[in-house]
Amino acid sequence: MTEQGAWRFADDRGQLLAAELRPSRVLAYVQAGATLWDHGVRPEGIFGSGHDGATPDRAKTGSLPLDAVDYRGAGAGLDVETLLRGRPDLVVAVSYGHGQVYGLDPDTAKQLEERVPVVVIDVGQARTLDRIAERFAELAHSLGAEPARGVAQDLEAARERLRAVAAAVPDGPRVVALSPAGQEQTHIARPPLWPELRVLAELGVNLVSPAAGGGVNWSTTDWAEAAALRPHVVLADVRSNATPLGEIGAPKWRAATEEARIVPWNPEPLCSPQAHARFLALVADAVEGVRNG
Repeated sequence: MTEQGAWRFADDRGQLLAAELRPSRVLAYVQAGATLWDHGVRPEGIFGSGHDGATPDRAKTGSLPLDAVDYRGAGAGLDVETLLRGRPDLVVAVSYGHGQVYGLDPDTAKQLEERVPVVVIDVGQARTLDRIAERFAELAHSLGAEPARGVAQDLEAARERLRAVAAAVPDGPRVVALSPAGQEQTHIARPPLWPELRVLAELGVNLVSPAAGGGVNWSTTDWAEAAALRPHVVLADVRSNATPLGEIGAPKWRAATEEARIVPWNPEPLCSPQAHARFLALVADAVEGVRNG
């Protein structure tokens, strides 16, 4: 909230951040920065995680104007002076639980908080996507942004369309979400542990879970085991750290998915109504295409 120029915001660690004036120069983790841009807040800079490289990952940046937003870099090599080179008066970070800042070395994050207010938004599996989106909207409003007209209605329309498309074919099509990790293996998502995938399930999409065991969020398997899931629709991780699905040459996988529909999927989704509506539309197109094809 703001009052007579003062700014206050309680983040998802329960910390109350305060400043005499509303922040206007925001540095953000790339996912947060792209989400805030959709809400009408332009960050002055963004930074990535250990999965990112020397240039921004376009799968994560949404419609950010990258010619006007400074990319500070990513990973353990980031230091406080580099992060602060644009003189930000607020940092917006994300966490996957326990309040730990994602994408920065803990010591770097600690030093950063000693120099500038840091808002942390929890985007972890315990949260619903709606709640994550609400938190970003609340933060954007505190920074002076006004809600965009019509986006809530567009999102509701996208949800209703996907619900109708999924209901048209009982028990199908089979949808698998995965992150290719080279020619020998892939990481298959466990849908209940991903907020955006839980939304698809709630709307009636038949998301296929991998076998129990192994990782928490992912099950790492070979391509033959992935092929055995017989997907009609594949939500394929398109982040720069994932192998492009079109480059996978595993014979069993290629044979099993010859007619499958492929939907680009960012496991670090933009949490804005606009971005979520676009993703739901892509899934609806794919499910409808299987039904009609």
